[in-house]
Amino acid sequence: MVLYPHMTALDIVGPHEVLSRLPGATTTFVGAGAGRVPTDTGTLSLGDKADFSAVPAPDVVVVPGGRDVAAQLADAALRDWLRAVDAGATWMTSVCTGSLILGAAGLLEGRAATSHWIVRERLREFGAEPSPERVVVDGKYATAAGVSAGIDLALTLAARIAGPQVAQTIQLAIEYDPRPPFTAGSPTTAPAGIVGHLRANAHLIVTS
Repeated sequence: MVLYPHMTALDIVGPHEVLSRLPGATTTFVGAGAGRVPTDTGTLSLGDKADFSAVPAPDVVVVPGGRDVAAQLADAALRDWLRAVDAGATWMTSVCTGSLILGAAGLLEGRAATSHWIVRERLREFGAEPSPERVVVDGKYATAAGVSAGIDLALTLAARIAGPQVAQTIQLAIEYDPRPPFTAGSPTTAPAGIVGHLRANAHLIVTS
């Protein structure tokens, strides 16, 4: 579970809640240096994390998104670690703008992938084919759309790793039965004025 400054908390907390419940699973937060990191709200920090060097061969990697995309795309240590562990990992995954980080590491070229709807087309910069699906699996690379889609990603992975019965048991254990009060969770269903507002104020989601 990758952590970095100003990431979005739910991007990693959601998948952690699911994947940590897999039989025999050991989850580790990892990043540059040890210690805690602030999330993008400025009021919550996550950790404790291990340094990249302490986790040389993970089986599953989850990369969250965050508002400060440019800083993470330029993070050579993170890119190098992702490329290094990719060779042996069973699953390389991302949530939200984390797919841009996988793309910057050169891992999504020629593959279908998704991301937060406001930046999804940027996947083309890294040779990926953007998909509007909530979860996209292309080989061992699995990407989720924005923030809350990380739970869907994790349940998809749980089923692939341990079988549908285990995944459904976890889903029931966390009572993941979403019934949102509005149908505004997608740009295809949200009121046009709200979609337009967020498009015009993309900095509310990503800073660059």
